[in-house]
Amino acid sequence: MKFQSIMSSSSEADGGLGAMDAKPKGSASLAAVVSAFVPTWVTGLIFVAIFIAIRRWYPNIYAPRTFMGTIPEKDRTPPSSRAYFSWVHTMRRVPDKFMLYHQSLDAYLYLRFLRTIIFICFVGCCITWPILMPVNATGGGTATQIDKIGIGNVRKKGHFYAHAIIAWVFFSFVMFTVARERLWLIGLRQAWTLSKPVAKRLSSRTVLFLSAPRDALEEGNMHRFFGDGAVRIWPVAKTEALESLVSSRKSKIEQLEAAEMSLIRKANKEGRRRAKKIQLQDGNFDYEALPDAVKKSIRPRHKPKVSPLSGKVDSIEWLRKKIKEEEDKIEDARKSYEITDTNGGAAVFVEYNTCAEAQRACQQVATSELLALGPRYTGVKPNEVIWKNLTIPPARRISEEGTALAIVIATIVFWSIPSGLIGLISNISYLADNFEWLSFLRNLPEPVIGLLSGLIPPLATSYLSKIVPNIFRNIFKAFGSPTNTATELKVQRWYYVFQVTQVFLVTAVFSGAAAVSKELMERVKNPASVPELLARQLPKASNFYLTYFIIQGTTSAADNLLNYSDLLTYLFYDYFFDKTPRQKFTRYTSMKGIAWGKLFPKFANFAIIAIAYSCIAPLVMGFALIGLSLYYFSYRYNLLFVIQPKIDTKGQAYTLALQQLLTGVYIAELSLLGLFSLRQAMGPSILAALLFIVTVLYNVLLNKYLVPLENFLPADLAALSEREDDESAPLLSSAEEGRAQPASHIQRLGQQAHVPPAVARHVVDPLARFFEPRFSASYQAMRAWLQEGDDAFDNEEDIPEYSEDQIEKAYLNPALTSQTPLIWLAQDPMGVSSHEVEENEGLGLKATDQGAWLDERGRVKWAHEKFDDVPVWKQGVKY
Repeated sequence: MKFQSIMSSSSEADGGLGAMDAKPKGSASLAAVVSAFVPTWVTGLIFVAIFIAIRRWYPNIYAPRTFMGTIPEKDRTPPSSRAYFSWVHTMRRVPDKFMLYHQSLDAYLYLRFLRTIIFICFVGCCITWPILMPVNATGGGTATQIDKIGIGNVRKKGHFYAHAIIAWVFFSFVMFTVARERLWLIGLRQAWTLSKPVAKRLSSRTVLFLSAPRDALEEGNMHRFFGDGAVRIWPVAKTEALESLVSSRKSKIEQLEAAEMSLIRKANKEGRRRAKKIQLQDGNFDYEALPDAVKKSIRPRHKPKVSPLSGKVDSIEWLRKKIKEEEDKIEDARKSYEITDTNGGAAVFVEYNTCAEAQRACQQVATSELLALGPRYTGVKPNEVIWKNLTIPPARRISEEGTALAIVIATIVFWSIPSGLIGLISNISYLADNFEWLSFLRNLPEPVIGLLSGLIPPLATSYLSKIVPNIFRNIFKAFGSPTNTATELKVQRWYYVFQVTQVFLVTAVFSGAAAVSKELMERVKNPASVPELLARQLPKASNFYLTYFIIQGTTSAADNLLNYSDLLTYLFYDYFFDKTPRQKFTRYTSMKGIAWGKLFPKFANFAIIAIAYSCIAPLVMGFALIGLSLYYFSYRYNLLFVIQPKIDTKGQAYTLALQQLLTGVYIAELSLLGLFSLRQAMGPSILAALLFIVTVLYNVLLNKYLVPLENFLPADLAALSEREDDESAPLLSSAEEGRAQPASHIQRLGQQAHVPPAVARHVVDPLARFFEPRFSASYQAMRAWLQEGDDAFDNEEDIPEYSEDQIEKAYLNPALTSQTPLIWLAQDPMGVSSHEVEENEGLGLKATDQGAWLDERGRVKWAHEKFDDVPVWKQGVKY
């Protein structure tokens, strides 16, 4: 009740004409910003200094893409020397387009997304700062410090015309930029998909059909269900028992390696002790010379889980026996594996002759059976598949998807409690004035209040929001999502909802958990009051987002470079837990991935907040610009040197992010409409209302015409691609493509005006590319663009080739094809490893001690400088 009285009194105070006049309570203004700025910049500088100092000592953490054997040599980042700042030269020399060819389409598009929203913020500052800041400062209000240049300082109604006109200009620019980027992305994805190195990949020619009827799993019915272009099918049925056996076998192999290495270390320790005792000159003691009693005493023993009441057994012998038993069970299960009646709970991968035929098959209605052969996916790589989720009956799949969405929505709603508490902390002065038991806060020093209201809330918001994508990802995987890519796109959609509602609206608008349900109920009853709510509340939180961008752009961006969590994790496990060659190898070569479903919504929300405040508190956009620029630098370094993306959405993540940016325009327009209405500024209100209507129409029409092109490959381009394949025609060179392209209107105007070639090249052509995407982003133009540069696709060398065995096993469940892992031990001076390898081989278990060894201190080393000597490594197949 006490909290509700705060909200009601706040509403009453803001409801009149002077609602925006007074400085909002709880706004520490400049003190809060400075309190957040100083410690975060100091922390950021310390992080960067540490990164520069230690980077060269841990190349597997800070520069694995320059040398790691798991990356094909042609895809590695050009190595820099081990000098402290050599990486700066590499970043300056290597363009973003390098990621397009040597990493993934998403990696390049993510950097382009950051550049796009940086560009929007920069242009926004150029448009709003020179006009709106002076208008706000001379608005006749009583605000001070930073609040003086916000819209809350405007009392003169005539001044609001400036905000309305600037809104038309800037939001039109944002909408044009979004439309242009979507058109550009359509052209790029079409050219990328039909380029020979991509179109010839097996995944590009394969379609995954879920909810497959029993007849569709028969090879004899392949053409009836999937068309004449289908050449091969891989049916998928339930294999839970077999998968469990294979997983158990793998686990026991790892346990056996750990037990064998324990024996090897103990034996060598005992050997060194005996050699020292009898003063052997070479310092080595032969394993066979150890007494039998000593050999027996140093062998690892344990109580088997199957019979906890029995005595201990020899771990090595017991594990060998269990592995052989499971091998027999796996072979029996594979021999007896057959596809029985599935009740629609099966799936099938279908290979087609060409990428174009696969795209057509994905768009057609394959059968008249209800819910059969859908949904379907193209471009699915074998390592992206979540096998246990493929064999779910359609009715159960629908119910699981509904359950997952219900859980996700409930998570977003109830997350308002911690988010609202953070909003309360940001209004600490207001709490101190209205709660007696918090009145002691008024006696705190001003810097402390600044820290509590300026630094703590953004930090808490940042750390709380970090764990949400993992929660969403686990929910979708547990409830039937068939691939990791599909899961990541779902995470992106709903994490965007979380970011906008919890990180932005709940914190900025509701400013407290208890008010959320009350306000929401009121707005549902009267949706027309939403603009008034945004108008009252958004300006109050502007200083919160100034500090939020400071913290995100400095500490978090610097943390991305230092990456201390991965470094400490690696050092901790490498020293204390990783005792076998396989563990050492896996830890060293496990490169950091990147979660598109987490990052795109986070930075889309950055841009949404900046756009929403562009006409209310223009300074926010400047801070967003700085923060995003620092983030761009840190992510560019990571994508060049560190990150190996494990999920490829093939540009779909960027498409979603662009669509989501318009949320900022809607929020900004509703806020201005509400604010103008509160101040009874009729002219600006009409302008804002018209702008909102135009935005809605623009959004509807844009989606109507672009979404089909974003989801499907046009038939004419598919036919063109097939003709080129039939004629074996090479792609045109950049020059030929350029001559084939008609000049745009701007270029023709430049030619008619006889613009000098240098000016045309540096001024007219960039303007034409930006303002006329119909020409610059067409399929032909983007195909030519892909062929430009030193790193462009080589149409012969980059086309993948597969053996028949690789194709046959490509889309079979690994449980049906995986072999017993090789037992990998480390060589030792006493020859224990050789003895153990012989014993394993004698029992039919493949083993080796090549490529790893024990050093003089008993530590495991492996041939990390020559991956060809590592027996458990093999070059991956690019499906």
